[in-house]
Amino acid sequence: MVNYPKTKRTHCRRCNAHKTHAITWQKKAGKASLVAQGKRRYDAKQKGFGGQTKPVFKKNAKTTKKAVLKLKCSDCSLYHQIVVKRCKTFTVGQPKKSER
Repeated sequence: MVNYPKTKRTHCRRCNAHKTHAITWQKKAGKASLVAQGKRRYDAKQKGFGGQTKPVFKKNAKTTKKAVLKLKCSDCSLYHQIVVKRCKTFTVGQPKKSER
């Protein structure tokens, strides 16, 4: 489990200096479009008799995901993304658990 702070001092390309960045959200995949060319082609191929026409991926080996964070500069409001190492669970701004 990874706890990540809500703010981080890192380099901003527009300010050309290290500034405080707010971590706004964890990036997730967007909603799939029904009018994209690949989806239209897939739906046309699936239509009618013949069952599943394309292979369905079944070999899910990875149990973790790479966390992608969106950082916003506090001065110029420029957004950029960073990738955190692979982890099972990822939280932003949670207090650390006290160790015994």
